[in-house]
Amino acid sequence: MTSRAGIDSSTTDKAGSQDSQNVLVEMRGITKRFPGVVANDGITLTIRRGEIHAVLGENGAGKTTLMNILSGMVCPDEGTIVIRGQEANIESPQDALRHRIGTVYQHFTLVPNLSIIENVVLGTPSRFVLALNQAEQRLREMLGGFELTVPLQTQVRHLSIGQQQRVEILKVVFRGSEVLLLDEPTSVLTPVEVKELFGILLGLKAQGVSLVLITHKLEEALEVSDRITILRQGKNVGELGPAALAGKDDVELKQRIVDLMFGGLPPQENGGRAKIAAAPAVLSLRDITALGDRGTLAVQEMSLELRASEIFGIAGVDGNGQKELAEVIAGQRLAVKGRVTLDGVEITNCGTSAAVKAGIVYVSDDRLGEASVPAGSVADNLVLKAIDRAPFSKRAMLNWSAIQANALRLIHEFEVKAPGPWTRLSTLSGGNIQKLLLARELALQPKVLVCNKPTHGLDLKTVRFVLQTLRAQADKGTVIVLISSELDEILALSDRIGVMYNGRLLATFERDEADLETIGHLMLGVRI
Repeated sequence: MTSRAGIDSSTTDKAGSQDSQNVLVEMRGITKRFPGVVANDGITLTIRRGEIHAVLGENGAGKTTLMNILSGMVCPDEGTIVIRGQEANIESPQDALRHRIGTVYQHFTLVPNLSIIENVVLGTPSRFVLALNQAEQRLREMLGGFELTVPLQTQVRHLSIGQQQRVEILKVVFRGSEVLLLDEPTSVLTPVEVKELFGILLGLKAQGVSLVLITHKLEEALEVSDRITILRQGKNVGELGPAALAGKDDVELKQRIVDLMFGGLPPQENGGRAKIAAAPAVLSLRDITALGDRGTLAVQEMSLELRASEIFGIAGVDGNGQKELAEVIAGQRLAVKGRVTLDGVEITNCGTSAAVKAGIVYVSDDRLGEASVPAGSVADNLVLKAIDRAPFSKRAMLNWSAIQANALRLIHEFEVKAPGPWTRLSTLSGGNIQKLLLARELALQPKVLVCNKPTHGLDLKTVRFVLQTLRAQADKGTVIVLISSELDEILALSDRIGVMYNGRLLATFERDEADLETIGHLMLGVRI
C-alpha cells in the first residue's frame, strides 16, 4: 500500500508532539439530532496535515452528517470545532471556505454550459472585476497533477464524469483549501478513473493537503488511506492509525474493520419460520441490466426467482444498484437487457400503471419527493393509484364519500395519527406518512411488494409496526422485496438474503445460513 510508506508510526513523546503540531481540525463531542434519530452522538474526529483520512460506516452511521457539519451545511446541536488550535464557528459553506475547508460532493455542483475556467472561478471572492486571465494562468500552473488535458475553455457538459470530478477538486484547491472533504468520490467512476483519482489525491497529500475520504468501499480505503475512522449508529467506534495500518495484513485489517462497523455477530434465532416450499416462481428476473440516472451501469445481469410468501432481503450500501433494481421491478426504470415476468407473463418495461394492474407495488424511500403529493390531503394520497377504480370513480366522476371512507378505514387499521382524512399530508410525522404509504400499497392487494428502506428514520414503535405488517402480508402469500440498510432487520425478517455490490448480486443465503460477518464483508466488496 503505497500511501502508508514513509509514515512515522512511532509512539515516542517527540512523535506525539509532532502529531499535535500537525493537527489542522478537531471535532470534539459533535452531536446532531434530527426528528426520530441521533445522527451524530458525541463524535470526536481529528484531521492531520498531509494525511488521507478515511471515514467508514454503513448507511445511517453518521458519516455524511458529520461532514456536512464540517462543511457548514448543517450546524451541530452540541460540541466544538477547533481549527489550527482556535475554536471556530462554521455556520455556512462560506465559513468553511474561509477556514480553508473545501468539499467535493457526490453530486457535482458544476454549471454544464460554463467552461472549465468559468466553473473554477465561479463564486471566487472579487471586489470589482474578476481577472480571468490571471486566474487562467494560475489554473494552468495547477493542472500538472490533475491529468486534465482538455482546453480550459471546454464546456463542462462535454467532459466525462471523471473529468468533471477533477474540475470539482480544482475548484476547491483553487480557493486555497488545506482540508478537502470528498463524499463517496469513487461511486460514479470507472476502475481506470478511480486509479487516476487516487493518483491526484496522493499528489495533493504530498503538497500538505489533508483529505477526508467518506466511503463505504473497504478495499479502496485500505489502498489509499493513512488513517481510518469507523462510525456505527452515530458514534465513533474506533480509529486505525498509521501504526495499526502498517502492522497488520489486509485480511486481519478487514476483519477488524468489519467487526467495528457491524458490531459482531447478532444472536441467532432458533425455530424460525420454515423455508419457503418449492413452488413455481411468482416473480422472475432474468439477466436484468439497467442504467443509473447518469447513464452508467447500475444493475448488471441480475437473475432471481421469488416465490409466494417469500421475503427476500437485499443488503448493500446505498448506491450499489438496489434502488435501480426496485424501480425496474416496479416499472419505473427501463431495463436495457433482460426479462421480468410475473406469474409467467412478461412485463419487462411495461410502465408503472401496467405493473400496478399486474400486481406489483412499490414503497419508495423518498416519501415526500417521489411517493406522495405532500400538498395533497391524506385521503387524496391514499387513492392516488386506485382513483380510476370502483368505488372511487365511475365514468370520470369521483365518489368523494368512498374516498373519505377509504381514508378513515386505513387511518384506523394502520394506527395513523392524523386529525382527519382531509388533513394535508405534509403536516404529518415521517412515521405516520410511512404508515399511510404502506397502507395505500397493501390496499391494492398486491402479488409483489417492493420496499426500499421502509423503516428509515422511524421511531422504534413505528419500526415494529412496519415490520410486523410486512411479515403478516407475506404470510398471506405476497412476495416482498425488502431493501434495507438495517442488517438486523434483514436478518430477522427475511427468508432469503441477497447482497448487492456494484450492481451485481454477489451471493444469496437462506436465513439460517446467513450471518452478519459474511454479509458485512460482501457489502464492502470483500469475498471470503
